[in-house]
Amino acid sequence: MATYLESLTLRLAEGLAAMPEEYRQRQAKFLLAKQNADGGFSGREGASDLYYTSFALRGLAVLGELHGEPAAAAGRFLAGRLAGQETVVDFFSLLYGAFLLEQAAGVSLFGAAPSEWRQRVGAVLEGFRRGDGGYAASHEGGHGSTYYTFLVLLCQQLMQVETPQPQRIVEFLRGRLRDDGGFVELAPMKRSGTNPTAAAVATLRMLGAVTDDVRSRVVDFLVDRQTDEGGLAANTRIPIADVLSTFTGVLTLHDLGALGELDADAARGYLRSVEAPQGGYFGAVIDTAADVEYTFYGLGATAILAQPAKVA
Repeated sequence: MATYLESLTLRLAEGLAAMPEEYRQRQAKFLLAKQNADGGFSGREGASDLYYTSFALRGLAVLGELHGEPAAAAGRFLAGRLAGQETVVDFFSLLYGAFLLEQAAGVSLFGAAPSEWRQRVGAVLEGFRRGDGGYAASHEGGHGSTYYTFLVLLCQQLMQVETPQPQRIVEFLRGRLRDDGGFVELAPMKRSGTNPTAAAVATLRMLGAVTDDVRSRVVDFLVDRQTDEGGLAANTRIPIADVLSTFTGVLTLHDLGALGELDADAARGYLRSVEAPQGGYFGAVIDTAADVEYTFYGLGATAILAQPAKVA
């Protein structure tokens, strides 16, 4: 069975294949121009890092442009980070980037790794587990995080290791559901957010634990996050839409078979309004610079909105 990320990559690639060639080439050209001499990618400033390199590789992969020397150079950059002590986010970025390079370009980073490396890394990740059943962002974190729990499960799938005690995660996430219909990132929070809601639903889907009640409440919550701009806002207190929340929101609604409840034309119009003329995406309409992270989100949302709405 395909992993969550394998399925997502294929879905986004299929959606973007329906877009005009000129659009795809413009976006690929933008991403390739952001590659640094060391093979990695950076944010709006600073040196190459794993986080932004992963987003650039994701974007190139779904555009069908992750191959040749750019892929080989990215492989060299990632290989140079294998021995580092990384955070959960950076480890996921490294692992996902390596997976994409192997699948798209035949560049293998773990071919010489000992057979037991998956079990070792799985044990390290389990060290981030907390008493509430979720996973924390660091060893210092006292409580589980909705987003980091999602990331750990993605890592476990990529490494082909089982998730220990999955029911504890289900119970942990159910405790993050709020009366407004969404999920929160951390236990003390009262107001839900679009992005933790998307992470929670994706995790519950991986564990086969999305109930009809959760689906109904989440759909209402996410549809209400669509602003007059057409995109989705991060939460009830933020008045403007952003590209990240638009991507995670439309993806989750599509997964739940409810994308038809959103004004898809307005969402497409929003995405056009935050696309830079020379390729790339801004984070929001008030943004002034495009970067590789928001470009992936823009590509992802565009791809989902180019596909027929599923029926739950």
